[in-house]
Amino acid sequence: MISIHKNNLAAGIRHTVAITSDGSVVAVGDNKVGQCDVENWRDIVAVAAGNVHMATNTGNAHTVGLKKDGTVMAVGWNKHHQCDVNDWQDIISVAAGWGRTIGLKSDGTVVAVGRNNEGQCNVNGWHDIVAISSGDWHTVGLKSDGTAVVTGNNRYGQCQINDWNNLVAIAAGYLHTVGLKSDGTLVAVGSNKHNQLDISKWYDVVAIAVGSDHTVGLKTDGTVISVGSNNHGQCNVHDWCDIIAITAGCAHTVGLKSKGTVVAVGNNHYGQCEVSNWQGIHTN
Repeated sequence: MISIHKNNLAAGIRHTVAITSDGSVVAVGDNKVGQCDVENWRDIVAVAAGNVHMATNTGNAHTVGLKKDGTVMAVGWNKHHQCDVNDWQDIISVAAGWGRTIGLKSDGTVVAVGRNNEGQCNVNGWHDIVAISSGDWHTVGLKSDGTAVVTGNNRYGQCQINDWNNLVAIAAGYLHTVGLKSDGTLVAVGSNKHNQLDISKWYDVVAIAVGSDHTVGLKTDGTVISVGSNNHGQCNVHDWCDIIAITAGCAHTVGLKSKGTVVAVGNNHYGQCEVSNWQGIHTN
């Protein structure tokens, strides 16, 4: 039996995706290149959405779905062949960055397809990986011993994670990387132009999400904290409660509540935050 690493929510640059309790998928937001064409998907256990900083891209994105049998499907922008995942097998987790798709296999190795200009797909030698995250131009893997590996663009030091340890989760954004430690505290490297690295005082965090220029943390009590760019209100999460999962797009933040409903704040120009009518989103 494949042990799937579930991710029931995903946020891209201009769209939001979620898995319902029956394994189907819902999506809202920009569908310029078909990234929301998921209405026929079934038996999905995890989703990922390609993301990129707004200043970099006009909205081209893709959506990835992991099926319960360990195979993968993808729709949307495919200029770099990032949707060519039909032959993947034994996948337990997926991640999506700008122009690429990353898959974690059940044996702890990693596969990647798509844009590799900065070496962000150079994951062939990785092993003992238990989680993956894909930023705009870099890819991060969490190892079973609590350390991390990284490949790709390091212009702002976003790949300087060699001394990290005791990690339980990792998240990669536009130009920064965040790690969650086993004691509920965080570490972060990379660009801090928008104060997105100001997480040194956070505690009791159980999950993290990273947008282009903001960082989000889910606390043990179901509340959410956020720092970084708030030009679209993407950090306005202080009144959220009863949250069990979070995800962050380029400039919006999404939370899943324990009863299967969803909340969202931030950039809504393409309707990517129109999730208030979603019901029955998978909570396990």
